[in-house]
Amino acid sequence: MKKMVFSLKRRVFALLFLGTLAATLIAPTPALALPLAPEFTAVSLDGKTVASTKLAGKAYIVNFFASWCPPCRAEIPDMVLLQKKYESKGFTFIGVAVNENEPSMRAFITKNGISYPVVMVEERLIKAFSRYIEGGIRAIPTSFVVNSSGRITQVITGGRSKEVFEKIIIDALKKPVTHK
Repeated sequence: MKKMVFSLKRRVFALLFLGTLAATLIAPTPALALPLAPEFTAVSLDGKTVASTKLAGKAYIVNFFASWCPPCRAEIPDMVLLQKKYESKGFTFIGVAVNENEPSMRAFITKNGISYPVVMVEERLIKAFSRYIEGGIRAIPTSFVVNSSGRITQVITGGRSKEVFEKIIIDALKKPVTHK
């Protein structure tokens, strides 16, 4: 019985820690204070170039993830559905596979019906995005929301539900208000 109680206490602590980690969210800030998204270029696993210059005027979410990460696996089906729904409106997810190998990632993409570009992590991608989160990218999933003006509006650590991602996407697609 003692062993089971200890195990339960460890599980509760782990859930509380992960819940706190998942709740980390940098709130949106006024448009003028939002940093420009970093420039990057990578080749997706389907052989296409993914570049910030090609994404100009579009909203996107760069999602650092892994196939072995339970919160990452949990949010992928919602991300696939939202990609299909919002791609024609100028939005895309960009998956950045962390601590993976190409053959297993290709199989994971196929198995999960991932239709958005997925690139293998590179040191320059980590460096480019790490400066926008205190302490750098230290957990997955970590997502960087970029609005249609090319500015990072949110950095999200931890998995999100379809409803939360959808609200974030809708906000990112909004054209900024300009004052004359």
